[in-house]
Amino acid sequence: MGSRALDPCMKAVQYIKSVPRYLFVRTLGHRRPGSATGALSCIRMADVDPPSLPTPEWMQVRPLLSGICGSDLSTIRAKGSPYFSPLISAPFVLGHEVVGQVEETGAGPGDVSRGDRVVIEPGLCCAVRGIHPPCPSCREGDFGLCEMVMHGDISPGIQTGYCRDTGGGWSTSLVAHPFQVHRVPDRLSDEEAVLVEPFSCCLHAVLKSFPGDDETILVIGCGAVGLLTIAAVRALGGKCRILAAARYPHQQALAAALGADRVIDRDEDLYNTVSEVTGAEIHRPEIGRPVFIGGVHRTFDCVGSSRTIDDALRLTGSGGVVTVVGMPGIPSGIDWTAVWYKELKVQGAYAYGTEEYEGRSVRTFDLAMDLIASEKVGLKPLVTDLFPLKEYRKAIGRALEAGRQGAVKVAFDLRNEPGP
Repeated sequence: MGSRALDPCMKAVQYIKSVPRYLFVRTLGHRRPGSATGALSCIRMADVDPPSLPTPEWMQVRPLLSGICGSDLSTIRAKGSPYFSPLISAPFVLGHEVVGQVEETGAGPGDVSRGDRVVIEPGLCCAVRGIHPPCPSCREGDFGLCEMVMHGDISPGIQTGYCRDTGGGWSTSLVAHPFQVHRVPDRLSDEEAVLVEPFSCCLHAVLKSFPGDDETILVIGCGAVGLLTIAAVRALGGKCRILAAARYPHQQALAAALGADRVIDRDEDLYNTVSEVTGAEIHRPEIGRPVFIGGVHRTFDCVGSSRTIDDALRLTGSGGVVTVVGMPGIPSGIDWTAVWYKELKVQGAYAYGTEEYEGRSVRTFDLAMDLIASEKVGLKPLVTDLFPLKEYRKAIGRALEAGRQGAVKVAFDLRNEPGP
């Protein structure tokens, strides 16, 4: 590794890889909500050394705002799939939704200068790892699908915030490769900029299954990911009819404001409303949940639970597309008969990379910032809560109960934190 970036210690929220702690949280988390951030959890506020520069071209970035993502919460609560456990390196500092300020640029030419505001594209792909030639996915611009996340100049890790060498946004210093940084236009606020990463995820999902103007789509779940998916459809010029299934009143209001044509209470009248709007027939078997003949053209599942995946398969019409945007974990109890009988296409949408938009190839992050800066979408109201780093337990608790407590995107405000 390269030389130490900065000498003094800094405060950071760090994840410790410990099987006993993991099992404790996984076993008791649902009965003791505070266990996910308590003394026996896998996370802690620690004094850590700022990360070293892996190679001279890397740069130092001071986080300004850093969001709390659903994948962070899944990791903290030990509720996610163990699929990613071999693809990380611990201990690591959490936080991959980051807007920051460049403190020191790396060696060689670059597109950013000291003092510039940047968003971090957290994927640790071939270009970031110094791997040449790149893997097939990176060669095609699908950087989120990089096949070399265990190799190269840095330790294993799919993203900044899951790699011990890079640091993360829940601190006052991280390191980034020039390939990862995107300069933020002056007209974007910090609150808008911290949403670029999750908005990019949703843009990527929508562009993988872009609806025709005469189609009806269903967005299941209106937390941050669902609301940003609705925003992505409209920002990209989609004129389709959008049905949005939302549980809480503030989510329902925001879904309508962002462009949903019909907002449905997810717990009360989802099936009847989709039937009413699309003309689909509802049939009830002797046992089990309703069977739909017909349905929406496309469904974006922005939750990824067993129930929502099952709903998506049932409510999507013949030949339709189900895109899983929310992190699914290990769902159970899903009836896959509809996939077979209705010849559905089920696809995942992970992260971002390069998109084809209006006849050009563009990095997803750059497209996201262009759409926000051109006021094709207004996202600032989605950042509902900001917390100082020392209140990390309170912030995580707020994010875990975001729906019930009227929140959407919870983030750490590091602008007044003492630096290393």
